[in-house]
Order: sequence, then structure tokens, then C-alpha cells
Amino acid sequence: MDYKDFGLVNTKEVFSDALSRHYAVPAFNFYNMETLKAIVMAARETQSPVMLAVSESALKYMGEDLLMGMIQGMNIKPEEKIALHLDHGSSFEACVKAIKLGFSSVMIDGSKLPFEENAELAKTVSNFAHQFDVSVEAELGTLSGIEDENTHSEYSSYTNPDDVVNFVNITNIDSLAIAIGTSHGAYKRKSDNEKLRFDILEKIASALPDFPLVLHGASSIPQEFVNTINKFGGNLSNARGIPADQLRTAVEKNICKINVDSDSRLAFTAGIRETLATKPEIFNPRDYLNAGMQNIYNNCISEIRTIMNSENKIK
Repeated sequence: MDYKDFGLVNTKEVFSDALSRHYAVPAFNFYNMETLKAIVMAARETQSPVMLAVSESALKYMGEDLLMGMIQGMNIKPEEKIALHLDHGSSFEACVKAIKLGFSSVMIDGSKLPFEENAELAKTVSNFAHQFDVSVEAELGTLSGIEDENTHSEYSSYTNPDDVVNFVNITNIDSLAIAIGTSHGAYKRKSDNEKLRFDILEKIASALPDFPLVLHGASSIPQEFVNTINKFGGNLSNARGIPADQLRTAVEKNICKINVDSDSRLAFTAGIRETLATKPEIFNPRDYLNAGMQNIYNNCISEIRTIMNSENKIK
């Protein structure tokens, strides 16, 4: 399927606009109807462009036909600037499958490979994807943490600014994910004193002044959701995210896409836990799933407005 048949867009135009107007396109991960609906509703409410991000494990969980059926059911229009993005594609084959399904953007994650192998893999994906006008993202540097079975690492390594120009030239990618101190999962910092390496970001932005840069592992981990989960039976002690002010600073320094996954997971879980605990008579899944969906909707709107600066950017 062609992604244009679903009303989707690739990232070229919106990333160019984000760079010129200093905002970040939010890339919110989703896993089912409720999470998809919450994200799209929030984007429409705020008139923000958005990337609907799907990992390989989420694609497996939802199933290819059901996923694309839900996308079709959202009645997306090109003017809404919505992209469907494969997050952390692990292989050329995974990216090809996503493109053939109707994804408008893919990430090939060869960040754990040596530079030459990473670059060659990204180049191969770009050569294929660009035949279908699909955008390609790749990553230099490694983020620690665990997000799911396809996204995990026990170590981290910062992106070397001296490598970025060569990597982009070799690969012909459309955006570059960099490592400046973020990490996957809900435990992104050991203390509140840790800060992102803006010195590295500034060097990369200087080397690639007009090129879209991406920040993974950048959830802010809202403490209200952590506290709610813990209050109603959860165990998320010491969960820390990236502070909103640091993310806003990154946006001012050429970060034009920020990935958010853990925040939505926390929001969804908090809504369900609180509803089931405070309303024990409830047994209709619509009641507690709706509470989770409402939390995601509210959080997406908040982050679009207070972190991404992407509100009213499709007008």
C-alpha cells in the first residue's frame, strides 16, 4: 500500500518547517486503538503535526491488518501532517515490510554496529525507501535503557560530532537520531543533577546546521502518573525523566523530533489503576480503558504545548 492512500505524509516538509520555526514534531508511540485515538485527537485539538510511532514488537502485538485498519479508520487528511513511523527498525527487512504496509517513515537502528556497518545498512534502507518517497531516520551513538524487546542496551555512548557529516553524506538519510544523555525506559537519570550534553548537540548542529536532528529516550516521566501508579499498587521508585526545560532547550538547538513512549505508558497505566482501585464495582473495559485514554490525550496536549512548541503549526 502507498502511505498516501491513508492520508499520511512523510517527514520532509514538516521537519523543514520545524527547523525554521524552532519546534519539535512529537513522535508518540501507540499500541492499540485507545492509544492511537488519544494521540490523533490531541494532535487535532492542538493543530500540531504528529508522528505515530510503532515499534516492531507493537506491530507484532497489534497485527499488520488490524494496525493499518485502525489507521484507515482515523480518516487522516494530508493537511493534518500525520506520519506513520517505524520506530527502531532492526533490519532492512523490517523497514521494507513497514514501507509495503503503508508506513511513511522508517527508522533503521544500526547504532550498535561499527560505524561502517551502520552507515552501509542505513544507505541500503535509504536507497530502497526513497523509491517510494518514504523518509528514513538512522542513529549514531547508543542510548542505554530498556523500552521493549527490540529496544534495549546496557550501555550508552555519546554521538561523536566528528562523525555526523560523513555519516549523513554516506547514507543519504533524512534525519539523524543522536545520543546526548537521554535513555530508554522510565529510569533516565540517577539523580536530578544530570543534564543533557548540550555541548555535543551544539557541535552537531553546527556541523549540520540545516539537518533534522532527533532525540530518542526523551520522555519527561510526569511524576503525577508515577505517584498515582505507586499509590494504587505499583512499584516505580526513583523513576526520573528528562526535565521539560532541558527538552525545550534542545528544540532551540535543532532538535526537530522528540520521541515519547514511556510517558504514554505511565499515563495509560495510571488511569486504569486509579479507576479500578477507586471504583471496584466497574467491570466494563470501556470504563477503565477510557480513563487511560483520557490521560494520554491530556498528556499529549500538555507536551505539545509545553515541550514541543508545535501547537498551531499546521495552520
